[in-house]
Amino acid sequence: VQLQASGGGLVQAGGSLRLSCAVSGSIFDINAMDWYRQTPGKQRELVATITSGRDTNYADSVKGRFTISRDNAKNTVYLQMNSLKPEDTAVYFCNADLYLPGRYSPQDYWGQGTLVTVSS
Repeated sequence: VQLQASGGGLVQAGGSLRLSCAVSGSIFDINAMDWYRQTPGKQRELVATITSGRDTNYADSVKGRFTISRDNAKNTVYLQMNSLKPEDTAVYFCNADLYLPGRYSPQDYWGQGTLVTVSS
């Protein structure tokens, strides 16, 4: 089972990027899916969460600018990032709680991270 994140890159302040994270492998179901970010010397920060019922929650720093969504048919979570600021520069990680065949509780999986750089 793997989570493959993509979509990072270099963008000017005020610009937009869309991150994607696809789950591959043998899974039974996906519970919550999240995006985190981390900068050097700081703890990983929760950016946005989407539940299996599509309820969403955001860090105060990104509310109104970022939108998390998911496509259950594609086992993919997205993060649409608009009005980007230099302080959004970080490595972004996806996270998912996965139900695996034969396991009764969800297992926590992480993607490899994708770098977002916002220039001023």
